[in-house]
Formats: sequence, C-alpha cells, structure tokens
Amino acid sequence: MKKKQNYSREKYQEKMVFDINTLLRRDFRDPRLSMITVTHVELSPDYSHAKVFWDTFDVEHRGECKAAIEGIAGKMRTKLAKLLEVRHTPQLHFSYNSQYEDEQKITNLLNDSDDE
Repeated sequence: MKKKQNYSREKYQEKMVFDINTLLRRDFRDPRLSMITVTHVELSPDYSHAKVFWDTFDVEHRGECKAAIEGIAGKMRTKLAKLLEVRHTPQLHFSYNSQYEDEQKITNLLNDSDDE
C-alpha cells in the first residue's frame, strides 16, 4: 500500500496549481480549457474547500471559458484526488483572476497621467 503524502498548506496549494494545469492540458478535450491557466489556489483552514483562481489569454472568450471550467469541476476533483493521494480532496470553486487586466488598467492610467 502506498504511503499517503503529508503536505504543508503552501506546498499543497502549489501542487494543486501544477496538477490542475496539467490535467487541463492532458485529460480534457474541450478546446476552451486549453486557453485557461490556473494562477493560484487558496485552501480553507480545514482543507475542505479550494478557491481556484484562473486566467485566460483570450479575454473575449472569458464567459465561454468560465462555463467550461465550471462544467468540469466534479471530474477535475476526481482526477485530482488520484494525483494528490490524500484521503479528502477539497471541493473546487473556480474564480476568475483579473489581476493582469487590473494591472494593465493601472499602467494605462499612470501613462496617461505622465502625458499630461
């Protein structure tokens, strides 16, 4: 019998990011999922819920990508359970990460103020 892994919170979150990104590329055939990248994961204190933050390179198709990733949440959790080798896999909650868009808006505002 394989020994179960023991993770610290940070390592567990990093492993989840890596494994979810790997699963999106390898195990799911939906082309909308190939445009998604998981940026980070936040676990609840009891590890029962994971807020998975994602971004897409094609902002115009963000709604389609959101529908695709929310549609595979159950299958993703099942596949993730096999990779993480833990007794209880957290329930996945997907949330769009607008960090890069916000950063671009701030940069544009700063550039506009420099021009004046």
